Amino acid sequence: MSSALTELLLRPLADAFMQVGVFVALMVAPFGWARCRWGHRLDAALERRRGAGPLVAAALTMPPGCGGAILVMAAYGRGAVSYGAAVAALVATMGDASWVLLAHDPWLTVQLKALLLVVGACTGWLVDAVGISPRRRAVATVPAPAPQRPPVPVTPAQPALPRPAFALHEVGVLPVLLWLAIGGGATVSVPVTFQLLDPQTLYLVLGVLGASMAIVVFVRGGCRLADDDEASAEETSFAAVLRHGGHEVAFVTVWVAVAYVAWSLLTHVTGFDGSQLPVLGLAGVVVGALIGLVPGCAVQIVFAGMFAAGGMPLATLVANTISQDGDALLPLLALEHRSALVATVLTTIPALVVGLGFLVLT
Repeated sequence: MSSALTELLLRPLADAFMQVGVFVALMVAPFGWARCRWGHRLDAALERRRGAGPLVAAALTMPPGCGGAILVMAAYGRGAVSYGAAVAALVATMGDASWVLLAHDPWLTVQLKALLLVVGACTGWLVDAVGISPRRRAVATVPAPAPQRPPVPVTPAQPALPRPAFALHEVGVLPVLLWLAIGGGATVSVPVTFQLLDPQTLYLVLGVLGASMAIVVFVRGGCRLADDDEASAEETSFAAVLRHGGHEVAFVTVWVAVAYVAWSLLTHVTGFDGSQLPVLGLAGVVVGALIGLVPGCAVQIVFAGMFAAGGMPLATLVANTISQDGDALLPLLALEHRSALVATVLTTIPALVVGLGFLVLT
């Protein structure tokens, strides 16, 4: 009984954390720091070069996660970029599913990113050339500021001591505990992944503990289906990067665990090997594109987890990665719901075309 429980539940949980969560964490911190350090320059370039907007917008989404696409949606909400740039970002983004694919196959992920960059930019330019631009909400006129009274002189205060650039308490207790679990898991997961160590009891114990910690962080964070928002896309300190990075690792780990456990139960209990799922051939491309219509990253992470587990062909994954909009569609729905609904339909068209192309060529 204990052996069956290990294979059905504990092993998938451990694999979700050790094979995906740990490697996501190793990439979250440097990517988050780079976005914090240089992201504002790309955002400014997006607004300066409107003609190249679709290409710059697509390029902003190349780092894993949804932060770049969310910045483009915010710029579109301000009227700083064209509708084609917004569509380009939605086509090019792979959302948090990119973390799963990076952990599974980094070279394939790089190739998919390059494909998304080209398809996203071309789609955006085509949208602008055709003149597709949904009617926007009327922008409220901001009243002129009231005259200000002369400032009252105040005694100069003593200069404050410089605030440290990084303080552990700013990260939060649960994210810190999760990062400690990640550190312990990495010491075992990395050599196991590169076949320098056989997965023994220590691998299972650390993996289950790490997955459990991720579940706690996810639940305490409100079990949200979206992980990124405008605040997290514009972090200004390394402590904020680590805090949000911990929540992002938990978010991805939980949904990968859902995919792994569900697949394990399905295959062990019923003997179902996935060949009966409608993810093969033309039906697979259509299903992948339609699932991409679902907002947020949770369903897309589960879909990428199924691909990593061998449950679908590449053409189905390609259609899904082009069609999905990640968390970026959610702020656009709040800002311009008509534009968001049209955009999510538009992203499905290149998903079907490119997915069918992959189906024919492969």
